[in-house]
Amino acid sequence: MQRRFQLVDVFNEQPLSGNPLGVVFDADDFGTAQMQRMTRWLNLSETTFLLAPTDPAADYRVRIFTLDRELPFAGHPTLGTCHAWLHAGGQPRDPARIIQQCAAGLIPVRREADRLAFAAPALLRGGDVAEQMLLQIARFLRIGRDAILDAQWADNGPGWIAIVLESAAAVLALEPEPSFPGQLDLGVVGPYPPGGSLQFELRAFFSEPQGAIREDPVTGSLNASVAQRLLATGRASAPYVASQGTRLGGSGRIHVSVDPTGAIWVGGRSTTIVAGHQLG
Repeated sequence: MQRRFQLVDVFNEQPLSGNPLGVVFDADDFGTAQMQRMTRWLNLSETTFLLAPTDPAADYRVRIFTLDRELPFAGHPTLGTCHAWLHAGGQPRDPARIIQQCAAGLIPVRREADRLAFAAPALLRGGDVAEQMLLQIARFLRIGRDAILDAQWADNGPGWIAIVLESAAAVLALEPEPSFPGQLDLGVVGPYPPGGSLQFELRAFFSEPQGAIREDPVTGSLNASVAQRLLATGRASAPYVASQGTRLGGSGRIHVSVDPTGAIWVGGRSTTIVAGHQLG
């Protein structure tokens, strides 16, 4: 059976500057093991699988896989999947808002000029990070413990811990260790000097199944939970634009805004790089 497939660049400033995502259509007859096997073969940070919705309010349903597990929610897969669905001719019930069904529930996605944006979901886990973990993180990043100005669990699906450093320059200067003792999903953020077009630089580090550390080019879920923390603590005001992927040679751009209801929206551009069919 031939299935439609797209390779999408998400959160890009120009094509091939964001985070790649594989999107497989018509995957209703795929089992979990088959989805996981295909994700590992593609070797992207995430691959998504489009299915018919089971909730009548949803326009489509998606399952999101990393190299070693399924996620209830992730940001760049949400925007990239929505873009792919629309690019392939998907017609939402509401032209202004698309409703994605995933394991985390119903996620609204709206159009913003040439971007799509998702509503930041509620955290699954927040609160303080244990001091012993912060000491391990500081050693992993090869910085002093006092360089971490703020730290919180920021888990909206992937399991992020988010820490704040004094500046974007400090974030870009990080040269972390190649491994970490245990599972790690770490986001690091620092502010740019006032007056520029960019307000924050982010980097995201996570453990691969074999134990090595990988840096993610652009991470929507992390930017969503970081935005919640930055706005709540007064470290940021919306709207703002964050950068990610700089040390990897990319130029990811994440647009954060707040609507009149107080909902936080995380947006970016997406581009279909490859569209075709999976054979078999």
